Amino acid sequence: MMGIQLMKHLMVVVISVGFFLSGRVVYCQEDETDASVYIVTLKQAPAVQYVGEELELELESSNVLSHGESSDRLNKFNKPRNISRSDRRYSSYLNQVHDSLLRKILKGENYLKLYSYHYLINGFAVLVTPQQAEKLSRRWEVANVILDFSVRTATTHTPEFLGLPVGAWVQEGGPDLAGEGIVIGFIDTGIDPIHPSFSDEISEHTFPVPKHFSGICEVTSDFPSGSCNRKLIGARHFAASAITRGIFNASQDYASPFDGDGHGTHTASIAAGNHGIPVVVAGHSFGNASGMAPHSHISVYKALYKSFGGFAADVVAAIDQAAQDGVDILSLSITPNRRPPGLATFFNPIDMALLSAVKAGIFVIQAAGNTGPSPKSVSSFSPWIFTVGAAAHDRVYSNSLILGNNLTIPGTGLASGTGNGSMQTLVSATHALNNRTTDAGNIYLGECQDPSSLNKDLVEGNLLICSYSIRFVLGLSTIKQALETAKNLSAAGVVFYMDPFVIGFQINPTPMAMPGVIIPSPDDSKILMQYYNSSLERDGQSNKIIKFGAVASVSGGLKANYSNTAPKVMYYSARGPDPQDAFLDNADILKPNLIAPGNFIWSAWSSLGADSVEFQGESFAMLSGTSMAAPHVAGLAALIKQKYPNFSPSAIGSALSTTASLYNNQGGPIMAQRAYSKPDLTQSQATPFDMGSGFVNATAALDPGLIFDSSFDDFLSFLCGINGSAPVVLNYTSLNCGISTTNAVDLNLPSVTIAKLNQSRVVQRSVTNIARNESYIVNWSAPYGVSVSVTPTRFFIASGQTQILTVSFNATMNSTAASFGRIGIYGNHGHAINIPLSVILKISSNSTHS
Repeated sequence: MMGIQLMKHLMVVVISVGFFLSGRVVYCQEDETDASVYIVTLKQAPAVQYVGEELELELESSNVLSHGESSDRLNKFNKPRNISRSDRRYSSYLNQVHDSLLRKILKGENYLKLYSYHYLINGFAVLVTPQQAEKLSRRWEVANVILDFSVRTATTHTPEFLGLPVGAWVQEGGPDLAGEGIVIGFIDTGIDPIHPSFSDEISEHTFPVPKHFSGICEVTSDFPSGSCNRKLIGARHFAASAITRGIFNASQDYASPFDGDGHGTHTASIAAGNHGIPVVVAGHSFGNASGMAPHSHISVYKALYKSFGGFAADVVAAIDQAAQDGVDILSLSITPNRRPPGLATFFNPIDMALLSAVKAGIFVIQAAGNTGPSPKSVSSFSPWIFTVGAAAHDRVYSNSLILGNNLTIPGTGLASGTGNGSMQTLVSATHALNNRTTDAGNIYLGECQDPSSLNKDLVEGNLLICSYSIRFVLGLSTIKQALETAKNLSAAGVVFYMDPFVIGFQINPTPMAMPGVIIPSPDDSKILMQYYNSSLERDGQSNKIIKFGAVASVSGGLKANYSNTAPKVMYYSARGPDPQDAFLDNADILKPNLIAPGNFIWSAWSSLGADSVEFQGESFAMLSGTSMAAPHVAGLAALIKQKYPNFSPSAIGSALSTTASLYNNQGGPIMAQRAYSKPDLTQSQATPFDMGSGFVNATAALDPGLIFDSSFDDFLSFLCGINGSAPVVLNYTSLNCGISTTNAVDLNLPSVTIAKLNQSRVVQRSVTNIARNESYIVNWSAPYGVSVSVTPTRFFIASGQTQILTVSFNATMNSTAASFGRIGIYGNHGHAINIPLSVILKISSNSTHS
């Protein structure tokens, strides 16, 4: 997420998930200061492997476990019985296995088991010393022992910009029915349950809880009974790993599903907030908000927190619980703080838990990360995860300062104007210090944080000029406090100019309860201060100011303008190519998958949300980041799942990808910002590594025509195709790699990415017709330095039938520069399928090419 008051590069935010300690634990470890949290997975299969299969667990004797006997006696299965998500017996059995194993291996030693994972992966999180971790790793039952790692968090108009009111919502029966029966799970910082965006009494239509959902709502003093309802149907929190580190602050982080940050409330309402909720901030009205699927259900798994972020052990516990509860869609506006080490980026506990979630039929969305615009900056790696980048939409709030010399300086700020174009005298805080101020050279005084240091007689009725310094970036000074100072001194308004040392940051529209403007450009700020200083009249002998001659008016920034060229890829949105490993080798997988609205997004805010100081106490906030883009897609995926309840996760992803738009609202190509500083001056045409398949098209995604489908077995075969991966795959999935393996380029994805094209390559894609009988023609444009041919170029496909497409690539030159093309498949009933092509290294002959 990017904070509203300022987009901070690589800003760390926290995500939250339900917390519990399962099984018998032993408290440790005051004298062993080198203890750390490790995630341990076992070779025995998790419960998800048996969902829908005719297997019955035979528990030979509950006394066996209690006496610490060998767990290998418990690896027997009898039949027949169907194990469902809601069947807790296998989960309880695995929990006992974990306790028994720990007691046996660490007999007489101190340790603390934090979680038992049993539904998506079979394992546990445990606080132990490195020596104890080594003991665990040597056991034959143990597959992996991985050190826990940290993670971070990566709308009134966007429904209209996405065409929902006249498109997708109409197909679903209107906003009061859009998303009905679908449960969206959020791994985030929790939720504020009293917000009207999550009420079950707003809509005329009831919210019957889906029968397939079995989650619960925790009840705590912060999250009392009645916090959940028929819309917010699940809420838990997970913080065991954070607590063991001694960094959990109950006064800020809340040991409950309650959102003390704001981020989780914001993302949940983007995806599934109620329709038509008034947005009032700082006393100003900004229209009505709606989630993308306003009639869907919400289940929250708090695993991230304001004061420290989050940890993988807690996130995996949240994912495991969400899958067992029966969510249909899982939205993660979080990314790891570092690239996963090891054989491949895909082999990490979070991605592998999400692979099992896909096996359970859950569509998984993840934010791409806010580390752009550098290549290979994407922090969501695996082909079974749908990765979303951030784009701007067409709404912009413009504000400006009109100087007395007829110059107009553009600015920002959600504030009223000075009215009727009247000019007010400008007075800088540094020139309005009272006689009691002893340190006149202190930069802090120019930031208007302390009204006692300023002379009210000089400020009253005038526009107060305040410096926006690096202290605002660090959160040591705030716009809210400067406004309070101006109010106490009866100023007519506030003008913030940018300190020249604050570069490389974008100021977001900030709410102001009085006339005001922020000048975000250091160059424009110089123009302002030059005019101001040149207009001062001073005493010839004392050099004291005897008159403030500069005047200005504030135009105001409350009225939205919808003429912005959009969408465009924001500079902070993380980019491909997808890094396959820690050595930054490129994967044959396109990331991100697509882009969605992520910039300047109005959405619900927690009543105690403290992540953005400028929105503290407000019920809505405007934030930016890929964190905001991901839940847009989560809500739209709920609409697809509602219309096509039998769609696999890959089919949902295919519908979103193949129908994505390649053009902006002016009919030109989508552009991408290329630099953090002055991003609009550096933009160029977006490539698939910037935007994936393009910008999400909500209405078209509900009628995709053809679908590219992939299964859990396909992804497993892909993992088995990585050199040396067989034991790692076995350790994570309890499944053996067979003789047949799949290269990444051959996965049936709605894109083709070739990291290294050595002379030629032939790939195939299979499409299935989910619409009526249709005839298609195929066109394509080849990446630079590559010749492409596709067969067949025309085909007829009956409803429910499958067609194989063969795509041949031939390198025509040696090149290390990525180049891009597309395949378009066009049906006579109006369906249009878009397949992006990306080729990086090209070798046209057998000669060695570096």
